[in-house]
Amino acid sequence: MSPEWTQIFQIKAEDLKQGDSWELQYDENIEPNKPNLDWKEYIRNTSASFKCSMCRRKWPSNKVKVLFHMCLRNGQGTVKVRPLRQNCKKCPNAPMENPSVESENINTLMEKLVEKIKQKCYHENLEESYRPFRLYEVKSPHEPEHCEGCIKGVCTNNV
Repeated sequence: MSPEWTQIFQIKAEDLKQGDSWELQYDENIEPNKPNLDWKEYIRNTSASFKCSMCRRKWPSNKVKVLFHMCLRNGQGTVKVRPLRQNCKKCPNAPMENPSVESENINTLMEKLVEKIKQKCYHENLEESYRPFRLYEVKSPHEPEHCEGCIKGVCTNNV
């Protein structure tokens, strides 16, 4: 995860309750539908590109799930984030690769995340804003056996 995620999150988090401080942490150990006690979960779809570390093949995907687990205790808020990975369909035993998410889509993700923090941690009653992601032109179908979100049961082909 690039430092850009943290920078954009800090800017968007200024909108949260005065006096509370929030931080964004990358955590590849969080699992979907299993937040720790007192933690809230948010799972969001985005678009991203991937690159195989074995053959260097690149591919776009509009079905990239990002997990967020959030908690606010005594004025200190923490958000753990884990973008789910995909692997190359051409390479046998290809490792799962992290997505590369464009700035515009990171911005949208962080805006939606701050909205969810307001709802789940501050119990604000907000209207859901509609902020679409910038989609990629994808020429091949989504392949569940190469998608960590599908393998973990949180990615749906019809999203």
